[in-house]
Amino acid sequence: MRQVRDFLHHFAKTEIRPISRQADQAHEVPMAFLTKVKALGISMEPIPRSVGGAGEGVGEEVDRKRVRQTNRIAVVAAEEMAWGDAAVIITLPGPGLGGPPVAATGTAEQKERLFSVFTAPEPKWGAYALTEPEAGSDAAGIQMTAAKTKGGYILNGTKTFITNGARAEWIVTFATVDRTLGRSGQRAFIVERGQAGLEPGRIFDKLGLRASETSEFSLVDAFVPEHNLLGGEAYYQERQAKGFRVAMATFDSTRPLVAAMAVGIARAALEEARERLTQNGALSLATPLAGATRARLGQMAVDLAMARALVLRAAAMADAQQPNAKMASMSKAFSGQVAMAICRQAMDLVGSVGALGDSLLEKWYRDIKVFDIFEGTGQIQRIVISRRLFEEAGA
Repeated sequence: MRQVRDFLHHFAKTEIRPISRQADQAHEVPMAFLTKVKALGISMEPIPRSVGGAGEGVGEEVDRKRVRQTNRIAVVAAEEMAWGDAAVIITLPGPGLGGPPVAATGTAEQKERLFSVFTAPEPKWGAYALTEPEAGSDAAGIQMTAAKTKGGYILNGTKTFITNGARAEWIVTFATVDRTLGRSGQRAFIVERGQAGLEPGRIFDKLGLRASETSEFSLVDAFVPEHNLLGGEAYYQERQAKGFRVAMATFDSTRPLVAAMAVGIARAALEEARERLTQNGALSLATPLAGATRARLGQMAVDLAMARALVLRAAAMADAQQPNAKMASMSKAFSGQVAMAICRQAMDLVGSVGALGDSLLEKWYRDIKVFDIFEGTGQIQRIVISRRLFEEAGA
């Protein structure tokens, strides 16, 4: 794991940091960089070995030691890469957030077909579409409809805030076959590029993470064949909210990754503040202000270490195949808040120089806000944690 950390830190320092400001200003990551990353095999969601990738095999026996470390390696990688630039790593080629539900729920044919897309030499993306204009935090309230018809389903509705949605080859898309059934009516579908009835929407201009693509789309009488119902018809026969469970299970694996990215950004901001204060001599003065500043930096370091510990705990539980929903939410809720506080304090300590347009600290200050919002807001995480606590108590 140390080798992974050291390699990715070097890559982040020498390859990502140098393009960070340029990518932020251009609102896109240079294709030359993405092509290079693709050639190196770097992805935030590994491609199964059975379809030509370097990740775990689909339905095959894999090395136990490596499997036990899969999630921990992923969060270590996420922290190091986000230390370079979170917007850049969110844009890395690969299945993205669409990967976990396909890997966990897809049929053997779907896994083979969908993951094999990413073995091509050129960069390609997958995506995940759950959020709607009127259903964000309330994932159970999605309104996109899926009407059964001969050979498939007719989908109608709009999805928004989709990472890499406009460039994706396929998107895991959630819709309901019957709104009166609530969660039990939800299904997950694969919407492919070129789908008839797929109408692209806006690509958003954002406060932070500007280099990453966030878009929306609508489906208007779009016929999605049965073979693109994720998991197949039999998977949903029991009517036990399995479509909703697919959506929530995805977050159990991705929330620690998002929390790790927040830790990476906060670490970058803390290091920048320490370096600038050291260079200008502010920490060497024998004054009460200098002492207070050192104490403040020390507390920021403690908070950062606690956030990292929660992230690693959530990842370790996933590696041990233990239910980690509560811990995943804890890591996401705590890390997002701590990272925002650290970035804010770093700006306070550095002063006006940190707010200049050529400062990465200014960029990190903008980027960090969304880490308390996407993948479930901090408020939602605390609700999830509370529910799990009462469930454990039998209340």
